[in-house]
Amino acid sequence: MPILLPMLATAGAHVPSGDDWCHEVKWDGVRALATVGSSTVRLTSRNGNDITGAWPELATPPDHPDLVVDGEIIALNERGLPDFRVLAERIHVRKTATVARLAERTPATFMVFDLLRHDGDDLTRLPLDERRARLEALDLGGSGWQVPSTYDDGSMLFDATRGQGLEGIVSKRRDSRYRPGERTQHWLKFAHRHRASYVVGGWRPQTGGTHLASLLVGEPTPQGLLYRGRVGSGIGPKQSRVLAEVVAPLGRATSPFADEVPRVDAQGTVWLEPVLVVDVDTHGAGYDRLRQPSYQGLRSDLTPEDLGAP
Repeated sequence: MPILLPMLATAGAHVPSGDDWCHEVKWDGVRALATVGSSTVRLTSRNGNDITGAWPELATPPDHPDLVVDGEIIALNERGLPDFRVLAERIHVRKTATVARLAERTPATFMVFDLLRHDGDDLTRLPLDERRARLEALDLGGSGWQVPSTYDDGSMLFDATRGQGLEGIVSKRRDSRYRPGERTQHWLKFAHRHRASYVVGGWRPQTGGTHLASLLVGEPTPQGLLYRGRVGSGIGPKQSRVLAEVVAPLGRATSPFADEVPRVDAQGTVWLEPVLVVDVDTHGAGYDRLRQPSYQGLRSDLTPEDLGAP
């Protein structure tokens, strides 16, 4: 059987409603197709690469000798949330001993949400509802695989996943066929953006230049100002000029952060007295580092003490 590529979702503007749609949690992991033979499992990436060796805990075949499924490989962070960064160090490791150690320390789960082949039958031309019914009837126990729930109320799921700090949701037409390798409007994805206020602890110039290009921000905690990341997106020429004027008198010789700033972020940074507050939009919530952060503006009405600094 030729290698299939996964069907892809299109970014949506509004969560659809009505009986024609079902909705799923959008998992923050590694997309994979699994092909099951008589006693083997082969995992392939969204680009068709064989990634089986990286996930030995997922290679126990379920009791179905002819099966192709689509899903997401996930692992939980210390807050119990699916987090791609927890998986990141495992993706390119192939040494057997190292893989085994990482699998024991950071076990993965395969969240299976679609069934493409079963017992010799190609199911890709069937509507999603029928594929899901057949998937849910399978016994995948013992394989490290799970079949997550689908939901009828997309707005409810969107609000619930936002509140739980999950990545977002995917809405799918119930009558949609599986189109390998295609991105269609039959599957829509909705990622959450979260806005919060942070304290500025430094700035970095643009590469090869002197203009302010990004801010280093942190969160006030009882342990001090903890580093949360570097924010460059959203800082255009106008915002850069305004920020440069505001930070000019605030320079200091040392980092104001209580923890160590990664070298890749600290290099070339101009440290600042931690008195400015900015709003930042970020992808996901509850992480030690901001994910895909976007600068939203200065908060002259707030001080670090307003954010809970000790």
